[in-house]
Amino acid sequence: MLVGAFMNITVTKPFIPPFGEFQTYLQGVWEREWFTNNGPLVNELELKLKEKLNVDHLLFLSNGTIALQIAIRALDLQGEIITTPFSYVATTSSIVWERCEPVMVDICPDTLNIDPEKIEQAITSRTSAILATHVFGNPCDVEAIEKIAQKHQLRVIYDAAHAFGTQYKKRSLLAYGDIATCSFHATKLFHTIEGGAVTTSNPEILKKMAMMRNFGHSSLTEFGGVGVNGKNSEVHAAMGLTNLKYVEEILKVRKELCEHYKSELTDLPIRFQKIAENTDYNHSYFPVIFDDEKTLLHVMAELNLNNIYPRRYFYPSLSELPYVHEQRSPISEDVSRRIMCLPLYHTLSREEIDMVCRIIKRSIRY
Repeated sequence: MLVGAFMNITVTKPFIPPFGEFQTYLQGVWEREWFTNNGPLVNELELKLKEKLNVDHLLFLSNGTIALQIAIRALDLQGEIITTPFSYVATTSSIVWERCEPVMVDICPDTLNIDPEKIEQAITSRTSAILATHVFGNPCDVEAIEKIAQKHQLRVIYDAAHAFGTQYKKRSLLAYGDIATCSFHATKLFHTIEGGAVTTSNPEILKKMAMMRNFGHSSLTEFGGVGVNGKNSEVHAAMGLTNLKYVEEILKVRKELCEHYKSELTDLPIRFQKIAENTDYNHSYFPVIFDDEKTLLHVMAELNLNNIYPRRYFYPSLSELPYVHEQRSPISEDVSRRIMCLPLYHTLSREEIDMVCRIIKRSIRY
């Protein structure tokens, strides 16, 4: 009966706002006949996101990957970029796509973020920047990274794809680094269906990124440099404006669901990601780390048999990508084989979490 009652519990589902509220924004789009090219809803969303996140400058883009690529280009990065092997593939692929070389620095086994104590030994004369990921929205050691960057005159980009709503020392994580990038993909707790953003405190960098997202236009008839089509549409901005009203509720619900998971799984031989101190965490994901890969695979198989679909995230370690020259990252490679993100989304019920946890308990004790 339980299986029939809880069909297809997926790792995530998009937050869906009331259709009527979304439709109201769409009605205006239809009446204006202005679908893209820096329309009024895009401008409104950018202003409201700046206020919400308390950042100096923000550009709404087509996705989080183009955000990374524009950030790399805007900072004129060349040569080697120090980065993390434990992130989504877009972090590394963006570096390679922009003709730079990713240099992997292993992670802290507890926070799962890049280990700042290992960064300096990876710096060479060809190093131009550090591109670190706030893994699952957990803050990197931003003070240590900033100190290293200043000492060696390096740029800092933060892949903050998961970090919307997380605050470190009462500041949004998107306020750190030369540039921070964010994803507003439908799987994220705040989404615009497809979308992303770049933030910066530097007005000159902002001006450069604004030009780059619009084909390099500096005016209607002039081009200031090479650009791409990184713009986003009025329809996507409409979804963002609708969803933005619900961010506090979304954060509250996700925190409650994660606390319920923890209360049910605490006594098992699994461990959880350690969240940095002085952090108001957004609970963007609920990762669990098993003792070994065999246990993970057994648990996943049992969950799948009951129509529950967690995700091996992140797997594999990016140090093992075929287009990255061999760089051993033993901690990342080990964790990536033993970590799994459990289902977490706004409409997930406690009864469904209880079912997930019962199957995990039964599988581990099998």
